[in-house]
Amino acid sequence: MSGRTAGAERSSETRDRILAAAERLFAEFGVSAVSNRRIGEAAGQGNNFAVGYHFGTRAELVRAIVRRHAGQVERTRVRMLAGIGDSDDVEDWVACLVRPLTEHLAALGSPTWYARFGARVMTEPVLRQVVVDEALDAESAVRVLDGLNRCLPALPVAVYLERGAMTRHLLTHTCAERERALAARAPTARASWDEAASGLIAAIVGLWLAPVTAVRG
Repeated sequence: MSGRTAGAERSSETRDRILAAAERLFAEFGVSAVSNRRIGEAAGQGNNFAVGYHFGTRAELVRAIVRRHAGQVERTRVRMLAGIGDSDDVEDWVACLVRPLTEHLAALGSPTWYARFGARVMTEPVLRQVVVDEALDAESAVRVLDGLNRCLPALPVAVYLERGAMTRHLLTHTCAERERALAARAPTARASWDEAASGLIAAIVGLWLAPVTAVRG
């Protein structure tokens, strides 16, 4: 093995350790509460500038964590899309939104940190946009949204936006709460991630198909 190859492997291993440490610490304490120095120490790096050297800004570090998981989520979504074709059933499209994430979390084992990381990041406006941009950059995610929109009843724009935000919160925080309970070995409402996905899908479908209530002035 050449010196250049060995150096590249060491750099890749360092990046992986930093990403794992950052994901865990962000999940536990929040993004703003964790310094680069603390991440570096948790990753076994004596250099206080290791995180900045490998990832630059905090936004790029968050982006790298998201991309670390995105490949498997994308593969599952593509497989599911192939199975539903041009379905006109809202439930099929919502399942393509939910199950790729829950299947990935199940495959990671326990404890996992990614769902709680996502919930923490979504409270930070700038970093939330990083996550949204990464999600919409995936062709499969765009196909899911297009398919869902095609099947939904006509909704006022304000209601559509409101329910979109509710869907994000429901998916993000339900997964984060289940992940937190599993890590603490606490009781969970559902016995498995598969069952949790079924509950989420039913709730989100009900949300989108619920009657529109008038806003009282």
